[in-house]
Amino acid sequence: MSLVLGPMLRYCDETSATVWAETDRSATVSVACGERSWHAPTFAVGGHHYALVIVEGLDPASSQDYTLSLDGRAVWPPPESPYPPPRIRTIDRSQPTRLAYGSCRTSVPHDREGNATNGVDALRALALAVADGVAETPDLLAFLGDQVYADLTSEAMREYIMARRSLGEPPGEEIKDYEEYTHLYWLAWTDPANRWLLSTVPSCMIFDDHDIRDDWNTSWTWHEEMNRTSWWHERLMGGLASYWVYQHLGNLSPDELRQDEVYAMVLAHERTPGGDELDLTDVVRDLARRSDRHPEAYRWSYARDFGDSRLVVVDSRAARVLEPSRRSMLDPAELAWLDDQLRGDVDHLLIGTSLPFLLPPGLHDLEAIDEVLATGAFSSEMLSRPVSRVAERLRQKVDLEHWAAFNEGFDEVFELVMAVARGERGRAPATVTFLSGDVHNSYVARVEDAARRHGARSLIVQAVCSPIRNPMPRGLRILMSASAKSLVRPMRWIASRSRRVPDPTYPWTVTDGPWFDNCIGELRVAGADLELTWRRGEVPAGEDDPVLATVATVHLQGAEQPVS
Repeated sequence: MSLVLGPMLRYCDETSATVWAETDRSATVSVACGERSWHAPTFAVGGHHYALVIVEGLDPASSQDYTLSLDGRAVWPPPESPYPPPRIRTIDRSQPTRLAYGSCRTSVPHDREGNATNGVDALRALALAVADGVAETPDLLAFLGDQVYADLTSEAMREYIMARRSLGEPPGEEIKDYEEYTHLYWLAWTDPANRWLLSTVPSCMIFDDHDIRDDWNTSWTWHEEMNRTSWWHERLMGGLASYWVYQHLGNLSPDELRQDEVYAMVLAHERTPGGDELDLTDVVRDLARRSDRHPEAYRWSYARDFGDSRLVVVDSRAARVLEPSRRSMLDPAELAWLDDQLRGDVDHLLIGTSLPFLLPPGLHDLEAIDEVLATGAFSSEMLSRPVSRVAERLRQKVDLEHWAAFNEGFDEVFELVMAVARGERGRAPATVTFLSGDVHNSYVARVEDAARRHGARSLIVQAVCSPIRNPMPRGLRILMSASAKSLVRPMRWIASRSRRVPDPTYPWTVTDGPWFDNCIGELRVAGADLELTWRRGEVPAGEDDPVLATVATVHLQGAEQPVS
C-alpha cells in the first residue's frame, strides 16, 4: 500500500483544515498532529482511491507538524526527506494576509531542456525558497486556472496515452477520459519540491479553459461544434469529474463539505464502518453531466475569509449563458450568489476570476466589438451572416472571450463592485482587487479617478499573474505589448461610433506592466495598503535548481476607512 499523490493541505481556517490524498488501494488515511489524530476512509472514482481528512479542533494561530498514515503506517513525510516537516498553520487573524497566486502551468521536466522550452517553473522556485527559509511561507496558494493542460500534452503524457490507445484515435494527443486525467494530475503534482510545498501551504483552485479544452464555453457556436464530435462528451465528463476530485473538494470548508450533495455521501458512509469502500464513479459522472447541462445545478465558486480580507473565487467558465441573444459570463443563479458575497465590512475584498475582469482597454474594446459583430450587428442580412462568421472565427482563433465579450455580465458585476466601493454594502474596503491569470502576461490596471468621478471610497484594481510556467513566444510578446497600447485609440474610436458597443461606465487604465516572465504573484496586506510582487525562477550558471528573483513590485495605497 502506498501514497500515489499528495498529501495536499487544502482548506485552512482558525481551527480546522483538510488534507487530501490519493492512494493505490482502499485504506484508512490518518493525519496526526502530536498526540491527536483524525481519520477518513478512502472513496473510489474510476478505479482510483482518494481521501479528504477533515482536521478539526485546532487552536487558532497555531502551527503543528503532521504525519500522514495509511492503515496505521506512516507514509509522509518520506524518510530522509530534504525538506522541512509539513505543517498545518491555522489562521492568525491578527497578522496581515500574504497570498500567492498565478495560473497557467505546464508539466514538463525541470531539466535544461524543459526550462529551454517552457521556462523555469516559478512555483518550484517558490517551493525551494520557502523550504530553504529565504522566502516567507504564504498563507494561501491560489491557483487561478489551467493547473493542467488537457489539450496540450507533454511527451510523458503522450507516452502514457500511447500505452492505452493509438494517437490516431480521437482526440489524438489530447486527454480522452477520466483515466488519462488522473495521470495528467500525477504529472502536475509529483515534483518533490512542489509536492512538499502543496503539503504544507493551504491552496485553493478554480478551472479555466485548458483544464478542459481551449476556448471551453466561448460561444454557442463553439458548443455546437464540440458536441458534434465523437469524443467531446467523454472528455468533458472526465474533466469535470476529475476536477471535482482533484481540485474542487479542497476548496470547501468542513461545513460546506457536509452540505455538498456528493461529499455528504462520503461522510454518511464513514458513519457505517465495516462496509466496502464507497464507489462514487457513477455519482460523480452524473454530477458532471448535470452541471454541464444545467450550470445552476452545482456551484464551483466559493469564498474564503482571513482576518483582514475576503477572497471570493468566481467560476467564469462553467456558469456562462451562451445563447446568442443573451450572453453573460454568469447565469442568474451564479450572479445571485456573487451578489450575496460582494459585501463590505472587510479591509480588503479580493475577487479571484481566472479571466481578467479588466483587460487592457484596447483589447477590451476589441472583444466588445467582436461580440457585437458575432451576434449580427448589420441590418443587411447579406452582410450580417458573413461578418458574423468571420467574427466568430476570430473570437475562437485569438481567444476573444473574456468578460468584455459577455458585456451584460460584465456590467452587472461592475455595478456590484462599485456599490461595495461606495460603501453601499457595508463599510467600504480600502481596496477591491481582482486577481486573475489566463493571458500569459502580468500587469496592474486601476479604475481611473474612481473617488472623484464615481463616488468610490475604495481603490479598484486588477492584478494579473500569468503564466506560472508556459511563456508566450518572444515574438508574440513584442506584438502583444505593442498592440495592447496601439489598440487603445483606434478601438475606442470605433467603439464610440457604434450604438451597440457600450462605452465602459467606469474607465480604467493599465498602470504597471506588462511582464511576460513565468511568475508567481504575491499579495501582501499592509494596513489599508497592498504590496503586489511578481517573482520568477532563475537557474544560476552551473546549478540545477532555481532561485527566486523579483520581476516587479507595485505598492497600492488603499483608502483609509473609518471603523463602523
